[in-house]
Amino acid sequence: MGELVTRFHTTYFESSVGKIAIVTIDRPGRRNAFDESMFAALGDATYRLKDNLPRAVIITGSGDKAFSAGFDVNPDNPMVSSLIASVEKKDPKPAEKIILRVRQAVDAFMSLPVPIIAALNGLAYGGGAEFATRCDLRVMDPDAMICFSEVRLGLMPDWGGGATLAKLLGPAVAADLILTARKVSADEALRIGLTNRVSKPGKSLEEAIALAEAIAKNGPRAVAHSLALIRQSLSLPLDKALNLEAAKAVSLITSGEYFYGVAAFLEKKEPDFPDIKE
Repeated sequence: MGELVTRFHTTYFESSVGKIAIVTIDRPGRRNAFDESMFAALGDATYRLKDNLPRAVIITGSGDKAFSAGFDVNPDNPMVSSLIASVEKKDPKPAEKIILRVRQAVDAFMSLPVPIIAALNGLAYGGGAEFATRCDLRVMDPDAMICFSEVRLGLMPDWGGGATLAKLLGPAVAADLILTARKVSADEALRIGLTNRVSKPGKSLEEAIALAEAIAKNGPRAVAHSLALIRQSLSLPLDKALNLEAAKAVSLITSGEYFYGVAAFLEKKEPDFPDIKE
């Protein structure tokens, strides 16, 4: 368990508008790349967050060089051996097992029912770029870089980032970024909609915290219902997305959270929304 704890550090702080969690990918010696133990640690961090749910989650990288270099292609990584076995034996099963393992860990983290903000403090390559893309919001340091580098290694996105990128930016832009494996600067990422904010130098975490606080001051149930609608709408045709929106709105109203918001509005003060306990 000690190995898992040191791979991802999760800290909570009580801001004036609610509890926010900061998850730090802590493997700076390998530019925060993911090996087998990292995916296990990600699952452990997800479990801990579910057990102590904040109003928003920020994930960033340790140090000032990398958010994450993605999949660790070091031969010492057992997952690399499994991929090699698929090639040598012409057997898809080892590769399928690895991709399933990766997706299970990443999907579980991304299914947390609160906004997930990636604070890109440095390079985000390959799986690191995919991981950041799958977050709900992104903040980049001006010197940070995103690169979907998989095709350079004869690979392709498999953390769910390729499909997400196509939904987020459209197929033409996704094809440009994935098929060329070119580096995308913070300024370009902001221009094309790949990031939501560009911070001052060295301040990506601080900017992400400010963004999290802007979200956390709002009704947590309203945020959760809206977030679920946004996430689920990506895979739905418009008519079904509209029906989902109506259903979520009814469920939210039934929760009674708006009583707090309306009362505060009438009293001309900031609302004090209760946390979600269930």
